Amino acid sequence: MSNASIGLDETLHAYLVSVGVREPEVLRALRERTRALPRHGMQIAPEQGALLALLVRLMGARRCLEVGTFTGYSSTSIALALPEDGHLLCCDVSREWTDVARQTWESAGVAGRIELRLGPALETLDALLADGAAGTFDLAFIDADKPSYDGYVERALRLVRPGGLIAIDNVLWSGRVADPAATDESTEVIRALNAKLAADERVDLAIVPIGDGLTLLRVR
Repeated sequence: MSNASIGLDETLHAYLVSVGVREPEVLRALRERTRALPRHGMQIAPEQGALLALLVRLMGARRCLEVGTFTGYSSTSIALALPEDGHLLCCDVSREWTDVARQTWESAGVAGRIELRLGPALETLDALLADGAAGTFDLAFIDADKPSYDGYVERALRLVRPGGLIAIDNVLWSGRVADPAATDESTEVIRALNAKLAADERVDLAIVPIGDGLTLLRVR
């Protein structure tokens, strides 16, 4: 987990943010607020938020999905890039963290574009599929518990339309995926998912070394 792109020192990251990220004040304030939390490393880097927003605008996305909301940096970035009638469905299990997100959505003026469903995300995604939502999302962003990553991706592949985008965070996992000595569950899961997607003919793929590693999948 990282609040800055992997491999960048503090000086270079600060420069990147200063010239490469047009960060709204509401997001800057959220970064400061989240920094005081014990698990602040779960927040995405500002350059990731900028990239997600750019992708939403480039695609003309109107309907997006997020698995793992935390305090709301990514969801706010996405929602700000959506048109006024756009919709973002967020999945998370923590009311405490998402209460911070709700406050940020209100401050950013995007609360009306966002729906939050609290509960195990796999259950939420399965319910969407059961309700006929397959192929109805333009973009999905996955940044939640690593042991469930494969399940999230498999469901996202059904929920996102052909030509749509799935973005998966933390795929470089602070470099542990390339360390044979790292055998903890989360590392093994991410390593296996990376290998699987590298050969998956259902998608076009690129891994971008931004944040803690971001996989971009275009659904074929």
